[in-house]
Amino acid sequence: MNKFVKGSIPIGSLLAVMNTGAVFAADTAGTTDAIDEVIVTGTRESGIKAVDSPTPIQVVSAESLKATGAPDLMAAIAALVPSLQMQAFGADMAGNTLQVRLRGVSPNDVLVLVNGKRRHTTANLAVDTGSPFQGGAGVDLNFIPLDAIDHVEVLTDGAAAQYGSDAIAGVVNIILKKNNTGGVLNGTYGQYGNDGGGKTADVSGNVGLDPGAGGYFSLTGDFRSHGHSNFGAVDPRLYPTNLAADGYPNSNALNAPGYPNLNRIQGDAAVQTKLLSVNAGWDFDGGTELYFTGSYGHKEATSYENYRMPAKAAFTPSVAVPDPVTGATSGPTQYPFPLGFNPQEQDIEDDYQLTAGLKGNAAGWNWDVTSGIGGDTDNLYTIDSVNTGEYALTGIVGPTNFHDGYLKASQWTSTIDTSHGFDIGWASPLNFAAGIEYRRDTYGVGAGAPISYLKGGASSFPGFAPSDASSNSRDNKSIYLDFAGKPIDPLQLAAAVRYEKYSDFGSTTIGKLNARYDFSPEFAIRGAINNGFRAPTLAEEFYSAVNVGPKTAYVQLPPNSAAGRLLGLGTGLQPEKSVDFTVGFIWRPVDHLSVTLDAYQITITNRIVGSANILGQNNGVPTSAYAGINAAINAYAGGGGASPIDPDVIKNGTYGINVFANGIDTKTDGADLVFQLPYEYSFGRINWSVTANYNKTEITKVPGTPALLTGATLYDAQALTYLTDASPKYVIDLGAALILDKLTVNLHEKIYGATGGQDNNQGDVAGPFQYYNNPIGVTPITNVDVSYQFTDRVKLSVGAQNLLNKFPPLRNGTILSQEQAAQDNAAVQQYPIFTPWGNNGGFYYVKAQYKF
Repeated sequence: MNKFVKGSIPIGSLLAVMNTGAVFAADTAGTTDAIDEVIVTGTRESGIKAVDSPTPIQVVSAESLKATGAPDLMAAIAALVPSLQMQAFGADMAGNTLQVRLRGVSPNDVLVLVNGKRRHTTANLAVDTGSPFQGGAGVDLNFIPLDAIDHVEVLTDGAAAQYGSDAIAGVVNIILKKNNTGGVLNGTYGQYGNDGGGKTADVSGNVGLDPGAGGYFSLTGDFRSHGHSNFGAVDPRLYPTNLAADGYPNSNALNAPGYPNLNRIQGDAAVQTKLLSVNAGWDFDGGTELYFTGSYGHKEATSYENYRMPAKAAFTPSVAVPDPVTGATSGPTQYPFPLGFNPQEQDIEDDYQLTAGLKGNAAGWNWDVTSGIGGDTDNLYTIDSVNTGEYALTGIVGPTNFHDGYLKASQWTSTIDTSHGFDIGWASPLNFAAGIEYRRDTYGVGAGAPISYLKGGASSFPGFAPSDASSNSRDNKSIYLDFAGKPIDPLQLAAAVRYEKYSDFGSTTIGKLNARYDFSPEFAIRGAINNGFRAPTLAEEFYSAVNVGPKTAYVQLPPNSAAGRLLGLGTGLQPEKSVDFTVGFIWRPVDHLSVTLDAYQITITNRIVGSANILGQNNGVPTSAYAGINAAINAYAGGGGASPIDPDVIKNGTYGINVFANGIDTKTDGADLVFQLPYEYSFGRINWSVTANYNKTEITKVPGTPALLTGATLYDAQALTYLTDASPKYVIDLGAALILDKLTVNLHEKIYGATGGQDNNQGDVAGPFQYYNNPIGVTPITNVDVSYQFTDRVKLSVGAQNLLNKFPPLRNGTILSQEQAAQDNAAVQQYPIFTPWGNNGGFYYVKAQYKF
């Protein structure tokens, strides 16, 4: 039974904590204390509590996750762990698979485990230029249903030597329920308050079954539907004065349903997800356990692309053709889409993970043998569109829905882990752990139907051409040793070393040292140093496509290709290397009050970063890099001079290339602090918490631009500021969970520090471009959840994320004015893409729960 602080508290002690100026993080809701939770992350010893950990661990209970009101796991964790940032908005296909990152570095530097076992990553690479999440191909957390989770452990410390080379920023370990009786049904409905968009309905349930032999069988299902939202401004092409100046047929847009909000590219994708999760185990004589986890998810996501004007697809027939709307004869030009059209990108995705293992104890040795395979397949489509190049040539509309090809990724991981405690005369046994791991990664791109990519391809997203198609794989073998113990009672020491060998990048050895010293039961210090090594993801190495707008086209070149080598990128991407320092303290001045402060520094060399838009032509005018850009695009297309770019864009638009490349070095300084205090008053209980993170990234080295691109810039000011400024300098969460008999009120005031990033006016002026900052000032966001337990089985809740319906400031006025004057559809993006709390305003919901 839990004990809570009651009566008086040393106010001077609390004021001393508040006056440190540090940042905090904690778990606030539920009936158990996260600080006393036994953890399995960051240590290979058993029985370690979060508050006794030699490394910083934040534990979030299932009750806390649900009390955020977030409709999915990703948003729920981001609401409670300040150092974890969720991508609020993704353009194009990135909007269909959002990403998270930890401590301000790449999403690819976060390792996700389920029950301590590695989970596979997504195949849907985020290629958005000008996004702090560019290049992300991490785990899609939203394929794990909330009802399946017991708690989440977030290790905010580098752990590459312990878990693998992609744990530079830390580890998110999702611990599933092991219930073998009872269950729960949940229903949620909510929507945004601004325009009623984002309508969300979720029905989920979990049931525990008894398989016998002291085992457990937990089964979870979840069906979730989230509708489109629209927070974009009116497209300047649709201003009445501009339509009047354009004349027929563009003036027909006035008659389109929904005018003037026809361009809905700035908003959430419509997503429908079906999830199934199993967590099971069976105990045998002798303490041996057979365990199994499995999940399957099916997702259909559709995101709006830029609206195409009525005159976009036009051709000249041999005879005059009457307009299908007005009946007027159009003369020599035919317009088959008299009201324009709204293309959409669609992703039909199947995701699975199967992991099975056997563990036990023999002769004092703990052993665990496991193997898991997971995969993700994205079949991509452009719908409600047209191949305008084909139409202009033949006069035949052809298909309006196009299969663009597929992205496919898989990961097979097998491990053998052992551990044993040796009595060597220390205050505690020396825990020795050792293990081996074999991992095989695959990544493939499949070509689409020819009509999807020929002659400029489907308008808004040309399909993958044969030059994009590839099938890639690599193996990784690793072995680790881990030591932990107490030479004397107050001192904990731990060390880990890991050897890894990649089939494509050779071998490396990385290590970690950490220590903790308890000066008293109330106060301790801890610190760690570790180095890391992250090989490029296969998606970063081999993904390629043509990304287009109404008047733009950018070819994403694969670094490991003839085109990449032509740019002077050598043999392609190389691994990143990192060094991570952490030092902190733990303070428990009174029972159940816990404060931890951990400062850190992460240096990454040879960092993999997506380039800026490198232009070969701007508004029909060649740039100084024109020859080099066209040579690279020709090499990408297989030579022969056949360009993959829309002929209209080549004629008078803006086009260029993007590429992932090494060479930037960064240093990230930050701190996490955890404050938690459950307190019983005469009227009820309040769990007080303050949670926050401070984070600052500096660029210490920028690579030169390849000779072929002389006159261009590989990394412009926009790309660089999105590394340094596009995350809040600090995030503070002030939490209070009131538990008053059957009523629970969970209140969080989340304060986001200053954020910024630069825009340029490319495509709107002849150049050189100017850069303008988009600052977002300090902003408090209020989240609240109120629930009432009507019976032992029935609970109803209402709540809001962003209760006061706050929006960020508009993008820089100069940029917006230039885009509007140039009739640039980019002016639809009225808010910065990096807004940390999103651009949709408040989300309001009601929930019902039934336990059985």
